[in-house]
Amino acid sequence: MLSRIAIRSKSAVARLPTQRLVTQQFRQPIIVTKPFVRFQHTTKPALAKLAPLDTFPRRHLGSESNEVKSMLNQLGVKSIDEMLAKTIPSAIRSPKPLSIPEGVPERQLLARLKDIASKNKINRSYIGQGYTDTIVPNVILRNILENPAWYTQYTPYQPEIAQGRLESLLNYQTMITDLTGMPIANASLLDEGTAAAEAMLMAWQAGRRKKNLFVVDENCHPQTIACLKTRAESFNIEVVVADTFHYNFAENKKNLCGVLLQYPDTRGSVKDYEELTASVHAAGGQVAVATDLMALTLLKSPGEFGADMALGNSQRFGVPMGFGGPHAAFFACKDEHKRRMPGRLIGVSKDADGNHAYRLALQTREQHIRREKATSNICTAQALLANMSAMYAVYHGPEGVKAIAQRINNLTAVLAEGVRKAGYTIENDGNFFDTLAIKVGNSSHILNKASAAGINLRAIDNGTVGVTLDEAVTQQELGKLIDVFQKEGAPAVTVEELSSVLDAKSVTFPGQLKRTSSYLQHPVFNSYHSETEMLRYIHHLESKDLSLVHSMIALGSCTMKLNATSEMIPVTWPEFSNIHPFAPIEQTEGYVTMLDELADDLKEITGFEGVSLQPNSGAQGEYAGLRVIRAYHHARGDTQRNVCLIPISAHGTNPASAAMSGMDVVIVQCDNDGNLDMEDLKAKAKKHKDKLAAVMITYPSTFGMFEAGVSEACKVVHENGGLVYLDGANLNAQIGLTKPAEIGADVCHMNLHKTFCIPHGGGGPGMGPIACTKELEPYLPGHPVIACGGQNAIGPVSAAPYGSASILPISWAYIKMMGGEGLTQSTKLAILNANYMASRLGEHYEILYTNENGMCGHEFIVDIRPFVDNGIEAIDVAKRLQDYGFHSPTMSWPVTNTLMIEPTESESKAELDRFCDAMIAIRGEIQQVIDGKLPKGDNMLNSAPHSIKTLMADKWDRPYSREVAAFPMPYLREKKFWPSVSRVDDAYGDRNLMCTCPSPEEYMEENN
Repeated sequence: MLSRIAIRSKSAVARLPTQRLVTQQFRQPIIVTKPFVRFQHTTKPALAKLAPLDTFPRRHLGSESNEVKSMLNQLGVKSIDEMLAKTIPSAIRSPKPLSIPEGVPERQLLARLKDIASKNKINRSYIGQGYTDTIVPNVILRNILENPAWYTQYTPYQPEIAQGRLESLLNYQTMITDLTGMPIANASLLDEGTAAAEAMLMAWQAGRRKKNLFVVDENCHPQTIACLKTRAESFNIEVVVADTFHYNFAENKKNLCGVLLQYPDTRGSVKDYEELTASVHAAGGQVAVATDLMALTLLKSPGEFGADMALGNSQRFGVPMGFGGPHAAFFACKDEHKRRMPGRLIGVSKDADGNHAYRLALQTREQHIRREKATSNICTAQALLANMSAMYAVYHGPEGVKAIAQRINNLTAVLAEGVRKAGYTIENDGNFFDTLAIKVGNSSHILNKASAAGINLRAIDNGTVGVTLDEAVTQQELGKLIDVFQKEGAPAVTVEELSSVLDAKSVTFPGQLKRTSSYLQHPVFNSYHSETEMLRYIHHLESKDLSLVHSMIALGSCTMKLNATSEMIPVTWPEFSNIHPFAPIEQTEGYVTMLDELADDLKEITGFEGVSLQPNSGAQGEYAGLRVIRAYHHARGDTQRNVCLIPISAHGTNPASAAMSGMDVVIVQCDNDGNLDMEDLKAKAKKHKDKLAAVMITYPSTFGMFEAGVSEACKVVHENGGLVYLDGANLNAQIGLTKPAEIGADVCHMNLHKTFCIPHGGGGPGMGPIACTKELEPYLPGHPVIACGGQNAIGPVSAAPYGSASILPISWAYIKMMGGEGLTQSTKLAILNANYMASRLGEHYEILYTNENGMCGHEFIVDIRPFVDNGIEAIDVAKRLQDYGFHSPTMSWPVTNTLMIEPTESESKAELDRFCDAMIAIRGEIQQVIDGKLPKGDNMLNSAPHSIKTLMADKWDRPYSREVAAFPMPYLREKKFWPSVSRVDDAYGDRNLMCTCPSPEEYMEENN
């Protein structure tokens, strides 16, 4: 089961007839019409005046019917169905339409979702365990989380048009290094549990993969311990959970790779780990510390007591709990580990004019270099949430965050005094920051009393409850909390009475652990403390970044489509954003209803019987799916099945995920047309038939092709004892036309941040749920705190039971508003748009890998290799596109020196044409180089992009004019997005790695 109540094969609502569905579900009579879709008007004229006007598909789909006709004419076909017949093999077409109700208008959809959300009960949460309430500054809430200029950006692989977000992420890294006392930090990971797993694997690597013992302190968060055990299993790492203060590390030094400590620990205790850290180092192990940023404003940092790595969740720095996510996990380490560190790293480099410029350092990360030899498959981050946390630190500054932490600590001391007066014992008395473990004799009595008062406490065990305070606690709330612990008949104790005994100079933890070192001293954390200044700083950074608010982002395999406002609105509703992930089931009925309905829709879309919503990225979905396959084989006694066949064209995360799942990767070749080499597949499946576990297939293929032999490939693998994993990166080309289950797959993941409209957020968040057959369903991921998954569930792959649950309303809303027909029409238009653009650009560039009818799928590849001898490479075209106001398509993947273009269904024909016109104009510029009219290596492509600073320089000695550089097409005079720096020097940045904010002196030196 996915959720804490059984997932039905179809929800009760979905089984109702359509007419009854709409009238009952939305509690008002409306005329039922088919969704108004721009390229297929289906509303009957007699009903048109009565039909709802805010039908959603016409807003989501970019082109009008006359524009669709024009695109079809370009392709030489009379209808979309004729185009599809030339594109998709008939053998894999779905025999019937999607059984998803008709699309619901936006206003009614939001009304129903509000009704669902109201079933969630928002108790005041003091559960803690890594998640606390926080006060999100409204200037950050409105101008970042709710701002499409921040949430629709792509990953900053093109740094010249991403300087604002890169600066903010550098602020985040600086904040993390300051608070943890470590020299280097990345720009966030997925969550605390999986960050701890990454630390374990780094320690294992540091021991040259020869030491397989990893000791975890028994007082780490339970979800973290469970994530560690899940990850360790595939690498044969032995995880020992122990009291680390009484563990004999010296005795196990031959096999010890590392230790994980929690600081403060899950029961609230603040312990001095300095001697323990020294003993681990003496035994040859690494020390990783899971910690709390707020606590570190008052406590000695992990770096100061010798830790090798520090990690945790930055949620309480201004990000809502959101039923578990998304939240930015932080990760910092010693300098010696920087090239082992997973995830994205923001660095400082220089541009072509010698100015400071930010970029992704070590941009090709481990999984893309090492593939099957990788120990991490991290391909995303939580960039949007990291930016929120960074801005929280910028807004409050060092004095502000310290004051917040001190207030939390003071309130906890007041609570402790009240608990003592009530006659209870505090397990960690005199040894806490914000959490008390209180011995109450009978936990259920206190928990029930708290629940009746609208309060959630943590049940640590039968006789102990946990209470974690946060910055949002008011005096009135503290009084109610103290009342929970007052015994019947005892005199009332007020907060005022308790506060009078508080010594402002006293500390609630060992004195040697009090922080004396400074942090957040850079000017950026000391300059924007008024809302006016903060607003201007946020907008200043926003103005440096190109996003979907400016132009289409035609990235192949990344599906940058409309993130509709009506889909985004519920994300910040308190009924979704203010729920603790471990809240009691009776308080989360609304969430469970929404999750069940989303799961049911995903089952129908994929054709599968089981769904897990836990994986919180596409790569996590890959990992989860392969672990489920592995568990299935093992349950059948086929423990020897550990070979995974992977096409050579696969994403770098595919072989990395297979390796992380304990599988041996065998590469399958592709033919000259980009298709899976069936003969090579058959030979390798037969060769490894006794050990074959799985094959990983991306469909349509990585080359944008609907391969005719895909079902045969699935059959070959099944005949040899393996199962089929379908990479769902290109699912946007399948919905309503074919299904992974019908193709022959056994499990697939779905990138909700691609196909199902969760925004990319500047490089995260993402969600990667998996769907699977009935046979695999029992093995879907479980969780140690909240029951979910199948009866034979693998361990958790994410820290929260439903991953980044608070963004799932986006995909729920998208599916409900589009309806089955609207979703199918989206797929058709996405394929039409791609083929139209390929046809136009094919007159000027070579298009790689079309089928026998000259058609592509939903994306296509433009070949730049013919121009390499003339000094023009894919990177030059990518950078020149910035001068035209566009983000580059996917560059040099899956073929070096190519551009892979995916337009999506959301873009209008006018925008498609504007992009095509830019590409055609660039082709003309290339021809000038070929013809010798412009010098090789010194032209507008090789020198692109052109910043204002470059164009305004006194000296201009280039063989083309400033006007050609800046305004190569007329529309740019009215609508111009300016790259804020010229071309960034990647090599310099990697040679001179700097991953924290440069000092003011360095900026002064640059400007002198």
